[in-house]
Amino acid sequence: MSTFSVKAFGATSADADLALMQIERRAVSAKDVEIGILYCGVCHSDLHTARNEWHNTIYPNVPGHEIVGRVVNIGSETTKFKVGDLAAVGCMVDSCRVCDSCKEGLEQYCAEGNIGTYNSNDVHLGQQTFGGYAQRIVVDEDFVLHVPENLDAAAAAPLLCAGITTYSPLRHWNVGPGKKVGIVGIGGLGHMGVKLAKAMGAHVVVITTSSAKVADAKRLGADEIILSTDGEQMRESAGSLDFILDCVSASHDINAYLGLLKRDGSLTLVGAPEHPLPVAAFSLIPGRKSFSGSMIGGIQETQEMLDFCGKHNITSDIELIKMQDINKAYDRLLQGDVKYRFVIDMASLSSED
Repeated sequence: MSTFSVKAFGATSADADLALMQIERRAVSAKDVEIGILYCGVCHSDLHTARNEWHNTIYPNVPGHEIVGRVVNIGSETTKFKVGDLAAVGCMVDSCRVCDSCKEGLEQYCAEGNIGTYNSNDVHLGQQTFGGYAQRIVVDEDFVLHVPENLDAAAAAPLLCAGITTYSPLRHWNVGPGKKVGIVGIGGLGHMGVKLAKAMGAHVVVITTSSAKVADAKRLGADEIILSTDGEQMRESAGSLDFILDCVSASHDINAYLGLLKRDGSLTLVGAPEHPLPVAAFSLIPGRKSFSGSMIGGIQETQEMLDFCGKHNITSDIELIKMQDINKAYDRLLQGDVKYRFVIDMASLSSED
């Protein structure tokens, strides 16, 4: 298969800073879409992978799965996109397409394992996939998404991970008018959960350990705030919530939050703590409560989320950075020093020699 070379930023080992490199992209085939990348969001998964914290990284590694750009070339049989379209690529670039999950539009749960946008198996080139910290990307049209033109393209980039990660469980658990919904943690995921749940018509309650985040939670759309460090507030709020979206990746007491649920209430975890979270049987049994997990969304649902965000003018709160500042951004990300997502202006990559 013919290829072409593009500039990218990636890591060559777990302890190496990300730096300029050249990578190969496949030439456009019949159903492919080639995208000139304008912006790429920075997800905590990028950092985990670049530094091999999940112990599965293939080097060289080029992260990035929150990609927004313009279509610059299409294959001869491509029907869903045309040159000039504002397009996006999220966390997946392919799947088996034949298992039950894929047939139901739930490619994220592909029985064979979906093909990640980076650090996955590139069946076309016989190597690892390379992500969006690059000038261009080529993806099968079935895994490319339309971005509403009314959205700010840079601020829309994190919707491809943070947006769909929170939207999917909110939709699955029928969040909407008449529901009282708790969002635990106000970070990259949590701030999107607040915006989306509010737009769905729910009464939104932010649950945070930090009194410093109260004003920002209200700005994002929260109707109420519970300080989880305040025992009295937690007791007063017991049994009051229909659904909780837990966006915290650090170790925390899940039983305290389960106590906030009504009978038949559900808590879904989208944060990914490193260590197991002990769940007491009697946090679930007396109220017939549910504790579940969720990961991103299928392609159809991700497009639904983008259209919903276009209708309600929802984007992420971002800090735009240059590609050359990615290592500093990773250090700040570890310290929680961002409100609420970094997004790379990929025009800065063009200036690299």
